[in-house]
Amino acid sequence: RVKRYSYRNKVEQLRVEKISQASAKQRAGRCGRVADGICIRLFDENDFRGRPEFTDPEVLRSSLAAVILRAKGLHLGDPAEFPFVDPPQPKAIADGYALLHELGAVDDANELTATGRELARLPLDPRIARMLFAAQKERCLEQVLVIAAALSVQDPRERPMDKQAAADQAQLKFDDPRSDFLAFLRLWRFFADALAEKLTNNRLAALCRQNFLSIARLREWREVHSQLRAQVEELGWKTSSVDPGKIEGFRAIHRALLTGLLGNIGMKGEESPPQTSRGSPAGGSYVGARGIKFWVHPGSGTKKPGRWIMAAELTETTRLFARCVAAIEPQWLEELGAHLVKKSRDNPHWEKTRAQVVAVERGTLYGLLIYANRRIHYGPLDPEASREVFIRQALVEGEFETRAPFYAHNQKLIHEIERLEHKSRRPDILVDDELINAFYDSRIPAGIHNGADFEKWRKVSEAENPKLLFLSREDLMRHEAAGITTGNFPPTLRLGANEFTLEYHFEPGSAKDGVTMTVPVALLNQVSAARCDWLVPGLLKDKVQTLAKSIPQRLRHKLGPLADFAETFVAAAKRSDTPLATAISRYIRLELNLDVPLDAFRPDSAPPHLAMNFLVIDEHGRQLAMGRNLAELKTALRDETEAVLQDEAPMPGGKTAGERFTGWTFGDLEEMMELERGGQTLVGYPALVDVGDAVTLQVVDSPENALEIHRGGVRRLLSIAFKERIRDLEKALASDALLGPVKEDIVLAALDRTFLAETLPMTAKDFAARVSDGRNRFNLIAQEIMRLATTVLTEARELNKRLVSAAKGFPIPAEDVKQQLARLLETHFIAQTPYARLQHFPRYLKAAGLRLDKLRSDPQRDARLMAEFAPLYS
Repeated sequence: RVKRYSYRNKVEQLRVEKISQASAKQRAGRCGRVADGICIRLFDENDFRGRPEFTDPEVLRSSLAAVILRAKGLHLGDPAEFPFVDPPQPKAIADGYALLHELGAVDDANELTATGRELARLPLDPRIARMLFAAQKERCLEQVLVIAAALSVQDPRERPMDKQAAADQAQLKFDDPRSDFLAFLRLWRFFADALAEKLTNNRLAALCRQNFLSIARLREWREVHSQLRAQVEELGWKTSSVDPGKIEGFRAIHRALLTGLLGNIGMKGEESPPQTSRGSPAGGSYVGARGIKFWVHPGSGTKKPGRWIMAAELTETTRLFARCVAAIEPQWLEELGAHLVKKSRDNPHWEKTRAQVVAVERGTLYGLLIYANRRIHYGPLDPEASREVFIRQALVEGEFETRAPFYAHNQKLIHEIERLEHKSRRPDILVDDELINAFYDSRIPAGIHNGADFEKWRKVSEAENPKLLFLSREDLMRHEAAGITTGNFPPTLRLGANEFTLEYHFEPGSAKDGVTMTVPVALLNQVSAARCDWLVPGLLKDKVQTLAKSIPQRLRHKLGPLADFAETFVAAAKRSDTPLATAISRYIRLELNLDVPLDAFRPDSAPPHLAMNFLVIDEHGRQLAMGRNLAELKTALRDETEAVLQDEAPMPGGKTAGERFTGWTFGDLEEMMELERGGQTLVGYPALVDVGDAVTLQVVDSPENALEIHRGGVRRLLSIAFKERIRDLEKALASDALLGPVKEDIVLAALDRTFLAETLPMTAKDFAARVSDGRNRFNLIAQEIMRLATTVLTEARELNKRLVSAAKGFPIPAEDVKQQLARLLETHFIAQTPYARLQHFPRYLKAAGLRLDKLRSDPQRDARLMAEFAPLYS
């Protein structure tokens, strides 16, 4: 095995090589020392003659850092010009300088630094000397002297091939899971304690054999340590000590060692897990300096070295192994290797809170990433680029926090023009950012790239010219926005007693494109879909023209040019709660004597921005929903709207919420209630709610909902008032097999027709009058409904029987009749169908029976008529 230093990988190599001819002859010479002998070589003569004549001298296969450092310290001139017997290659000298630069011993001009002059005074390997020099500052010179002496001699621990397990077990007490360097300190203390006991030489030797230690190497170690101590004392260095068992001591020792081992660091790879015991196969690989890959040597006592490690040496045998390793922190690399860290910066951008141009920095040491995504002030590093970013992002894009008058004026002016763009739906009114950027660039001097410097300059400059940085409307507008007035695009829309904020946005495809009305959920029920159908004056012409264009061609061409038609309609029409399509149809009939039915218009053909967008918010301004279908929004948010009304609106007659009534004892109800709340006028509609055996009062969000709920509540009061009659009626109905299942529906229908045929009572007087007037008619009306229900159900039963037989020969028509029957006689049809229409049900059922009769004679006719009817029904 020949020891060689790899200038490329910066590691020691210990590989098996063929010996040179000179070495072979030297070994043959030993055969004739005391007597004649015979030398037998295990290779042939041709192999012998093909080998190099001499072994390479050590100066050609070792690092020259120590030689260069000593030569520089003795002022022997440039090592490249020194008359070596075997001059080394230039790359070997360059490698030596590189190592000295890593240690901080030479500067960029390859001249000795103050650190280098101190290292040159020590007759040691430069790495070891650098560790000792750093140990002074870290105040751990005592411990580093021991470790440095250990690294300068052969390891005193032995591991015989036939007793490896026993040796590992005996030396386990010296291991430290974090650091092999600390194992040297434990071993030093062990031998020192043995010497302190003044054991005889034989007992000391036995103790060393028991622990598989070489006493000769231990003594050599102590001798080297004594020499190193003498050297540092001669230099006047003060010895200091730390406790390696504490975090501070561990940190100090390993930071000192790291200054000499910056080239021997490694970062954990993504392979197998680390080794678990001494002598086990090497664990996961590490990526080292300059992209090399190495493994922790199996002889290491560290079980989990960590993500970042350093090694005393990297030696290549069967693999590249790291010997004597320890865990380190990446922050130490940045601090101790600052002169070697390569920094790159990306993404310079303006940061509002710091008022600076900030970049993201990453640092690497010999290709290893030691930190990333660090935000740094970029201004001092590149003032010119930082100034450009400051102007563009802080001033032009409005990301600057300042109270400067010019800034507030310019931003307000820009926002006004942007609003004109959204209202007019023209994105070309505001000049592009390049012109605004050029405006600031021409006025702000070089070197201004952060908020603090800008404010200092601005205050001085504005003292002479207060309007220096003020933009004008002419500077910002390419052309005037014709027709954009406050009247055409109002900021609010008044509906009844309330005003709703309007926002304009021009972004086709966006959910907010067009005009958006902000509606508090408490006022959602007051928004008229018909009134909002008219949008705002500035968009009305486009919507009218689009609706006119959706009319069939046979009618549309009679309107003339659609743009002219839309303009004359907008000028003549008055906005109201009439749906826009209805207003257009009336206008066409009056002005052109042309009848255009409402279903001729196709509102869905208009682009989304021509329909009002509704943004519903809660009382804290948070969005609850957004969309253009007002009916769906009202349905989805009905509970939220009613919850506000229930919380805010007082109960009629001073009653409390949830109070139960079995008679009209709560006073009169208003048709509509208005309530002032936070500058808003809430509108609610009182109603009686059926809760089973009584009613309660509730304020509902819309008149339609109130009507439906109130009808059920009034029915419940009527049921209570006529409970004896209703009980007798239900008893009679229950005995009838045909009417028994629908007895409740018959009672409800009788109550509706008797007492609620026209309007619903809202006062106690009206309710009492209804009860009095209908008292004598209730039983008669109930019997009339019973007869009609009997007829309908009988006809339906007969029709169902006929459908069974018809389905066998004509399944499609029979299924059509069956579906029609199910729609006609759906659940609760007696109670839910107005009596005037219910009277026609027997005729409908007889007609279905006649259809089945005719089906047998002419099925083609039935199929043709069913096809004609299908699109009309859908």
